[in-house]
Amino acid sequence: MPEHELYITQLFNQFLAGPANAILNLLGEPAADPSKPWANWMTMQIVVLLIMIAIFAILRPKISMDKPGKMQHIFEVVWNFLHGQSEEIVGHHGPHYLHMFGTIFLFVAFANLLGLIPLFESPTMFPQVPLGIAMMTFFYYNIMGASAQGVIGHLKHFAGPVWYLAPLMIPIEIVSHLARPLSLTIRLFANMYAGEQVTIVFLGLVPLLVPTVFMGLHVFVALLQAYIFVLLTMVYVSEAVAHEH
Repeated sequence: MPEHELYITQLFNQFLAGPANAILNLLGEPAADPSKPWANWMTMQIVVLLIMIAIFAILRPKISMDKPGKMQHIFEVVWNFLHGQSEEIVGHHGPHYLHMFGTIFLFVAFANLLGLIPLFESPTMFPQVPLGIAMMTFFYYNIMGASAQGVIGHLKHFAGPVWYLAPLMIPIEIVSHLARPLSLTIRLFANMYAGEQVTIVFLGLVPLLVPTVFMGLHVFVALLQAYIFVLLTMVYVSEAVAHEH
């Protein structure tokens, strides 16, 4: 069944098909239909980024120590929460990685919630988007581990606590680490796709009152999944940068 093309995706395909085809051809992945190189999951990610940029562009000039506004209070609560979680999970140096944790949390949260706005869809309900974030997380915690302990020190984590267990531990650790992006992808994609479909079904069956309950549940699941994603990211970073065994 072909994907329903959103109105904003139609605009991208109408006015920006050329640049998209040029990039895809440069990457060696030409579009199946050159007249429609843009997919919904691509345009929805751009919408999420534009929303985030707009919010922070509006918030930045209004930041005040004396009279903080409601939006500032909200983001301060989010920052304090992530700051506390990073210290608790990663350790005293956890806030050093807070910029990444905050970016992941906010992007996933906004992407999950975007589907509640008419004419939009949550980009995280398409597997390509959770996979991209999961792969970024995978490379990030491995790079941070290598940076904190050196490449050799980071690789020693794969060998286990004692040298004679290395032949057993190395294959297990490799499989475990490779499974992490898959686990992150499936968890986020499955929950958001299911939530989106349930909301759509009830909006079609009972257009008043009842869907409101499911939309509230959708908000809860969206924020919960963003928290779980960033929580697992913190755990992976803590394991990668830990010096003690």
